[in-house]
Amino acid sequence: MQGARRLVVSIYVLLLTLSAAVGAGQSLPSTPLALTPAEMETFLLKARIVRTRDAGSGVTNSKRVTLSDGSLTHDAHVQVVDVEKASFQAGKASEFNFKDSYRFNIAGYRLATLLDLRVPMSVRRTYEGHQAAFTWWLDDVAMDEAGRVKSQSRAPDPERTSKQLYVMRVFDELIQNRDRNAGNMIWTKDWTLWLIDHTRAFRLDKELRKTDDLVRVERGFLARIRRLDKESVREVMDGVLTNPEIDAVLARRNALVQHFDERINKAGEVAVLFDRD
Repeated sequence: MQGARRLVVSIYVLLLTLSAAVGAGQSLPSTPLALTPAEMETFLLKARIVRTRDAGSGVTNSKRVTLSDGSLTHDAHVQVVDVEKASFQAGKASEFNFKDSYRFNIAGYRLATLLDLRVPMSVRRTYEGHQAAFTWWLDDVAMDEAGRVKSQSRAPDPERTSKQLYVMRVFDELIQNRDRNAGNMIWTKDWTLWLIDHTRAFRLDKELRKTDDLVRVERGFLARIRRLDKESVREVMDGVLTNPEIDAVLARRNALVQHFDERINKAGEVAVLFDRD
C-alpha cells in the first residue's frame, strides 16, 4: 500500500492553506501550508481534537473538528456513518443493497491518488469509539456548485471549468457515485474543482449508468484509467473496500475504456480527448 500512496501528487497540498485556528488563539501564517502527503496523513491521524461542531448541511450528522499537534492547527471533516439496508427509498427513487459508509470517502481519496484527481486526503481514525473518515478541510474555498449557480458566477476560463466537469462525470461513473450534488462540488478561489463526500459511492453494479454524460475525457486521465489493474487497486484499497466492491470498480473501468474507445473510433480524437491546461 505504501507504493500506491506515494502516487499522491503535490498539487493536493499546494492548493491547501491553513484554516483559522478557531478557539486556539493562534496567529496564522500568510504563506500557503506546505506539507508532504506523509506529514498531512500523520497530522490527520495523530493531532488532538481541540474543538468540535456540526459540519453543516447533510443527513449523516458529520462533524467539523479542529485538530492541533502543538505547532499546526487545522480542521477536518469527520464522518462515522456506516449504514447498510436491503432497500432504501429517497423520494421517488429506490435502491437495493444500499450502503452509506465512511469507508467510501477514504476509498474515493485513495483511488483519486492513482488517477491524479483533486479529492481531499481522507484517512481512517477512531472517533468517540467508532471508526471514521477524517478528511482534510479544504481552504481557500470560494463556493460550492449550489452557490455558483445561485450567484450566476462565471469563471474567467469557461473551457477549463467544462473540462473539470467532464473529468468529474467520468470519475463518478468509475466509483458509481450515487450522490453527486451541488453541495459536494467545491470551487476554490482559483476556480479549481474539488470533489468531496463519497459515502454513497462504490456500488456493486458493473454497468455504466449515465453514458450520455460521458462525452469527452482528459487524455492523461483516460490513460491512467487504462493502467488501473487488479493488483494496483487491491493494494491501495486494502482494508477499505471489499473484494466485490473492487471487482465492480474494475468492471466499470473496462466499460469506460470501451465506451471512450468507441467514441474515438466514431468521432475522432479531437472531438473526444482534451489535454489538461
